[in-house]
Amino acid sequence: MMQEATTAPVAVAPRRIHRSAWRKLWRDPIARIGLILLTLFYLSAALADPLTPYSMTYNDPDLGNAPPTTVYTQDEHGNWRWPYVRAMTRRFDPILYRQVYEEGSDRDFPVKLFVKGEDYRILGLIPGNIHLFGVEQPARIFLLGTDVNGRDSFSRLFFGAQKSLTIGFLGLFVAFPIGIVYGGISGFFGGLIDNAMMRVAEAVMSIPSFYLLIGMAAILPPGMSGSQRFALITVILSLIGWAGLARVIRGMVLSIREEEFVAAARAAGMPEFSTIVKHVIPQTASFVIVAATLQVPGFILAESGLSFIGLGIQQPDASWGNMLKYAQDNVNDLLKQPWLMAPGYLIFATILCFNAVGDVLRDVLDPKSQGTA
Repeated sequence: MMQEATTAPVAVAPRRIHRSAWRKLWRDPIARIGLILLTLFYLSAALADPLTPYSMTYNDPDLGNAPPTTVYTQDEHGNWRWPYVRAMTRRFDPILYRQVYEEGSDRDFPVKLFVKGEDYRILGLIPGNIHLFGVEQPARIFLLGTDVNGRDSFSRLFFGAQKSLTIGFLGLFVAFPIGIVYGGISGFFGGLIDNAMMRVAEAVMSIPSFYLLIGMAAILPPGMSGSQRFALITVILSLIGWAGLARVIRGMVLSIREEEFVAAARAAGMPEFSTIVKHVIPQTASFVIVAATLQVPGFILAESGLSFIGLGIQQPDASWGNMLKYAQDNVNDLLKQPWLMAPGYLIFATILCFNAVGDVLRDVLDPKSQGTA
């Protein structure tokens, strides 16, 4: 009876700690806002096809560089109506010597919900053709205008998020397991093994990733698809990014290996690798979680920067980086067309949310703050 009473709390304590940690995370207003926004961003990216009126590659060449479509909610008499738009036409103004857009007034086109449109597959698996909203032809609804090829910028924001947001976690899944295990083994064994492994890590850290990617872009075949280029960028960034994490993990393990529970595991005859994986590496969890929340924005920024200078995701595939490149090509019109900077605003918001959540997680998951150190 006494043994059952003393062992029962040990089984539930970790669950209580995790529930308490998530409860504290959710109670923090800044972290809560960050989690909600990140959830919305990633759900929007995953459901880009049904949420947007057009596909990523849909274009109307007659409406290139069109301004955002005006959505009306009142008629000419000031009476409230269901939202509607008017068809837009382009003509050349010989006085201004440029293309201008005019709205027709002969017919109104109501904005419809759950309309049939282009066929798609959600995440490449679930087929469908229902879009959240749309209008009948010949009208178009471009909430953020179009690019030079007449592609809807609003829709491309969602499809661009699929690549810009995904690359962070793909890079994380490649770089972090390598860095954690590599640094754990190096710090645990020490001596010559530690010296040799750290020299390899330092050699990897010395590789200039930016120039490496430039060199790779120069030798890649021009016919490489956007998905292949996307995968290559992810792999290169990941294979370079693990070394810094490995050095930090190695330093933490050097101190953790002297703890009593590690000596007890050795005395019990546990294999060295099992001791590292089951007892040593979990003690670095607090740092790893914080590092992950900082590393994901780093991958997002790297992809966006490479696409911005033309070395990353290529047209017609969309990413926030190459959409910003289009804005940079029209830098003289940014004051008149602030919507061109929408991808930059989303990159800023995403990185800010990751940093806010990571800062709170560092405090919440600190073993000392849980009273379990």
